[in-house]
Amino acid sequence: MDKEPLVIFWFRRDLRIADNTALYHALKSGVQVLPLFIFDSDILDKLHNPADARVTFIYQEIEKLKTQLEEKHHSSLLIKHGKPNDVWANLLKSYNIKSVYCNHDYEPEAIERDEAVKQLLHKNFVSFLSFKDQCIFEKEEILKDDGEPYVVFTPYKRKWLAKLKPFYYKAYPTKKYEQHFYKTKALNLPSLKQIGFEKSTLDFPNQHYQSVLRDYAQKRDYPALDATSHISLHLRFGTLSIRELVSTAVQEKSEVWLGELIWRDFYFSILYHYPHSAKDAFRKEYDHIKWRNNEKEFEAWCAGKTGYPMVDAGMRQLNETGFMHNRVRMVVASFLSKHLLIDWRWGERYFAEKLLDYELSSNVGGWQWAAGSGVDAAPYFRIFNPEEQLKKFDKNLEYVRRWIAEYDDPFKYPKPIVDHKEARERCLRVYKEALASK
Repeated sequence: MDKEPLVIFWFRRDLRIADNTALYHALKSGVQVLPLFIFDSDILDKLHNPADARVTFIYQEIEKLKTQLEEKHHSSLLIKHGKPNDVWANLLKSYNIKSVYCNHDYEPEAIERDEAVKQLLHKNFVSFLSFKDQCIFEKEEILKDDGEPYVVFTPYKRKWLAKLKPFYYKAYPTKKYEQHFYKTKALNLPSLKQIGFEKSTLDFPNQHYQSVLRDYAQKRDYPALDATSHISLHLRFGTLSIRELVSTAVQEKSEVWLGELIWRDFYFSILYHYPHSAKDAFRKEYDHIKWRNNEKEFEAWCAGKTGYPMVDAGMRQLNETGFMHNRVRMVVASFLSKHLLIDWRWGERYFAEKLLDYELSSNVGGWQWAAGSGVDAAPYFRIFNPEEQLKKFDKNLEYVRRWIAEYDDPFKYPKPIVDHKEARERCLRVYKEALASK
């Protein structure tokens, strides 16, 4: 057993050394810091695709971190694969751990995981220290005057902006204390195959987002322009700091883009305060909706073969690239839950499998917004007309033709699987019945 006392910093969804809150505090503690990453089998075992692109992305970022630690700091990255509690039980036998540092996670299962690890560590007289890192404001930092959490975005945003000061987006100067990384030889990195996966062939977006900010407000709704930042993957896994992005938004006076970052904090807050909304309707009366859940129609939606071009282009983009434009996400989600009357959870789960930037809080929030069952939701009687959305946001059909090769061939491109007018009337009737029965 290595008797030398040390601190372990646990990388999770914060895969960077610079401006990392908990890593900064760990290094500043003055005790040598050994970084750790756990390929969590509780999470990985739920993934059906052995070439899941997110695992490849994480693996590549872990490789970069390991190289950075070895070449610049004569340290390394301890990499384990298994259930977190089992991993920690073994680490306690192998190292003289004084404390464990990590950053908060707000998902219900992650909170349970952290509580179990914390209890295990405390039984072994090891402190567990967790910090805010993946958002600007969290938990009880933005509340209504009566102390209750906001469930409507606009007043939440007003208070968020009123509270924002440079202090909140100032970078943590990790570099000042990097001499405290634990000095060790290069540690082992298991192969993707050893953890049960294979390399994905999907491309990942880079971290260059500044160029879109100037015209973001004017162009962001038009999917053919590709005028969004594509930064959500890096935010999801923490390869970029939220503080850097907010600082840039403030400097560039990109208010609309900043608003999108505030939505992210808002959905973190909702999930934290109302964990039931991860699996059930936030507005419980919407759990009474009698979904049709037609499996053939769901398969057509998944494959991008509904006969509604904007829906189909979006789904094909998702299936091929792991990305879908946000305007199109709203259209396809509304179509599934309202035109087809398929439970929003089916769509949420499909997105969870396919999206590179999948974020439970934002994804559930977006789906419930579309279905009318969430916080700050679109009223149930507001039903997107996919044809009108197409005319408004892709009138020249550039986006549609990019993703639907057979669009101009009437013998190959399918006819609409539902009639918009009939589907709308059916949706209104079913929703009214559900809400009347509560």
